[in-house]
Amino acid sequence: MHSVEILPSGSPDIDIFWGEISPCEHLVQIYYDNSVFLDSLEGFVAGGISAGDGVVVIATPAHLLALGDRLMKRGINVRAALQAEQYFALDAEETLSKFMINGWPDPVLFRDLVASILQRAKGGSNRHVRAFGEMVAVLWSQGNNNATVRLEHLWHRLCQEQSFSLFCAYPRSGFTVDAHESIREICATHSRVVS
Repeated sequence: MHSVEILPSGSPDIDIFWGEISPCEHLVQIYYDNSVFLDSLEGFVAGGISAGDGVVVIATPAHLLALGDRLMKRGINVRAALQAEQYFALDAEETLSKFMINGWPDPVLFRDLVASILQRAKGGSNRHVRAFGEMVAVLWSQGNNNATVRLEHLWHRLCQEQSFSLFCAYPRSGFTVDAHESIREICATHSRVVS
């Protein structure tokens, strides 16, 4: 049984929550409200950048845009973080296309691609890395549930090998057929569930 954490309300409390995650942590959030999800993502990313971590975000274009706006409003120099290769903002569908073969994630292509991004995010100082991945939610929304679970397992294995914190999120609206069983299956691939 995985622990379920309730994300505290209010930006400072969320920042404290994200500041306390450990390396190799693989968290998931199933969300109803997009703004609540963006609050979580903002706390995860801003906390990492502020702590000097390397941060990798693989998300939909809409979420990347909203996150960039939120980070700038916080006073984070997104452009400088991108140029310093402390922050990577990648399109989820484009990234998926680099390792999916016939609707299935190729483990070697996935590992080679993501490990190279993580290595760049670690920088010369071998800094801690946080990653957010929305590719699983994209696959799930396409009805490719088996590939989603497989990709979660590939992420989890890489998370353990490379010692980075990993955050995933799914909109609750994507769980329509046998929702409780599907949510349980997704949550089982993570070390912690945040709500």
